[in-house]
Amino acid sequence: MDTIQHSLGNLVMPATVQRAGLLRKFMNWCDRQQENRIAWLAIALAGHGCMVTPITIFFIMMAGNSFIFWPLAMGAMAMCLVVNLAALPTRITIPVLVTSLLLDLIIIANCVFAGLAMV
Repeated sequence: MDTIQHSLGNLVMPATVQRAGLLRKFMNWCDRQQENRIAWLAIALAGHGCMVTPITIFFIMMAGNSFIFWPLAMGAMAMCLVVNLAALPTRITIPVLVTSLLLDLIIIANCVFAGLAMV
């Protein structure tokens, strides 16, 4: 019984390219924003505290002033405020800002749906 053997010689496999995931790219970008730390502090405190939080509270009040949304809105602002007052690096403050803005958007969406349900 004869067997056939194939000789591939020195087969060189191309190096696999590891792609950075979306989260890793975002965290690397946050690290590079360290030189703009004061600008991010201003965006977080002035933008979030003076614009987004009052808009969120407006939607809470228009949707029937449900008590469950108040601690969530205060918590979103508080977590953004605490990390900035603690002077943490942008690797932490920017994701916390994004998370708190996302939480505010979820609250607003829930208030809109709750307000539509009352009509």
